[in-house]
Amino acid sequence: MSSALLHQQGWKEYLNDCSEILEIVESLEVSGRITKLTGLVMEAVGIKLPIGSACYVPLAEGRRVEAEVVGFDGGRMLLMPQSGVEGVTPGAKVFALEVAEALPKPNQAKHPRRRAIDRARHLPVGEALLGRVVDAAGRPLDELGPLNSENSVPLNTRPLNPLSRAPIEDVLDVGVRAINSMLTVGRGQRMGLFAGSGVGKSVLLGMMARYTTADVIVVGLIGERGREVKEFIEQILGPEGLARSVVVAAPADVPALMRLQGASYATAIAEYFRNEGKDVLLIMDSLTRYAMAQREIALAIGEPPATKGYPPSVFAKLPALVERAGNGKPGEGSITAFYTVLTEGDDQQDPIADSARAILDGHIVLSRSLAESGHYPAIDIEQSISRAMHNITSPEHQKNARKLKQLNSRYTRNQDLINVGAYESGSDPVLDEAIMRHEAIEAFLQQDIKESAHWTASVNDLAMLVGGVS
Repeated sequence: MSSALLHQQGWKEYLNDCSEILEIVESLEVSGRITKLTGLVMEAVGIKLPIGSACYVPLAEGRRVEAEVVGFDGGRMLLMPQSGVEGVTPGAKVFALEVAEALPKPNQAKHPRRRAIDRARHLPVGEALLGRVVDAAGRPLDELGPLNSENSVPLNTRPLNPLSRAPIEDVLDVGVRAINSMLTVGRGQRMGLFAGSGVGKSVLLGMMARYTTADVIVVGLIGERGREVKEFIEQILGPEGLARSVVVAAPADVPALMRLQGASYATAIAEYFRNEGKDVLLIMDSLTRYAMAQREIALAIGEPPATKGYPPSVFAKLPALVERAGNGKPGEGSITAFYTVLTEGDDQQDPIADSARAILDGHIVLSRSLAESGHYPAIDIEQSISRAMHNITSPEHQKNARKLKQLNSRYTRNQDLINVGAYESGSDPVLDEAIMRHEAIEAFLQQDIKESAHWTASVNDLAMLVGGVS
């Protein structure tokens, strides 16, 4: 072999050795120290990590505070803790939380090397989570032992190419007659459930979770009261619904970062099952609490408020979360999502409600007046709409739904005249028919929590009610 080739081969070996050294250095823990802790934010110096990276501050007795990088200011990293910060002292050390994987060394039979692939938080997913209740960090809350899941995914994924998504073509049966017949939902559709407090949104979500034909249900309870979490699981969802469900609970008493992470984690679990070819029903209660958590974080790191105290990043986070649901590529599964939106004082023009309406594929409005009159589920048919219904239902079905909505609307607008006896029969043929069918329409739109209404039966009942053709 010539001296030139030997020289060239020597340089290649030298570069390979340098590459190994760099990978070893890269896998070392990156550390810094805490210089400031104010409110919800810790500041650290000496550590440089990308946004979204996970890190931790070790405390006494083996405890530690985990945190996430949410911003930076010059050389100072802004960290948001995921738990209480009791025990953190000035100058405390902070370390990067490494995520590594074994990489076989090319063309050599040595032990695999380990190299940091990213510093984002990875949480467990898979079949082992079915029937389980976990927190936003993937830790079991149901005291049924460890998850024993072999798969884990990062919380945030790249958005799908909109042109690669399969279109919404099939109906998803949710088991609720008013929705199946009047607001038909398609597989891969994303719906908003707009409601004030105490009008039965949790009960309606539980009915859909129990009676839907979806393969897997993923429930994200974000920012709700801790008492409601147990009630939803035991009384509303029930053993039948829980058996094929994964519940991610991030109640109101956990830090804002964990509420954000809980919503992302529930979506990541749904994405995993969609990639496995399953039809997933994702229930997020609530999108408003998710927005409020992002508002807390954004204001804490200095972002200026914009609309009603919500910084601009809130309105960027909402579509980023919602767009992760929906259909995957042709041949893959689907994520049909329901996001509850809390309207302050039943104000439908709340900025979060207004933004949600713009990015979702339809909305179901729950009426307080209907709930107060004992009408459950308290769905206001006039104000609700499914934007995919015209693509997945027959013309006869659509005609019957329009007729029922017309009759219901005509009766509601003239109810005062009817109640005081000021309306004379025969003055308005449509109103006469609405009065004649009013009790039947009321019974049709109501449903007991223990009653399941199949989609085909719902459509046939609608046709019979309005005198149409099944």
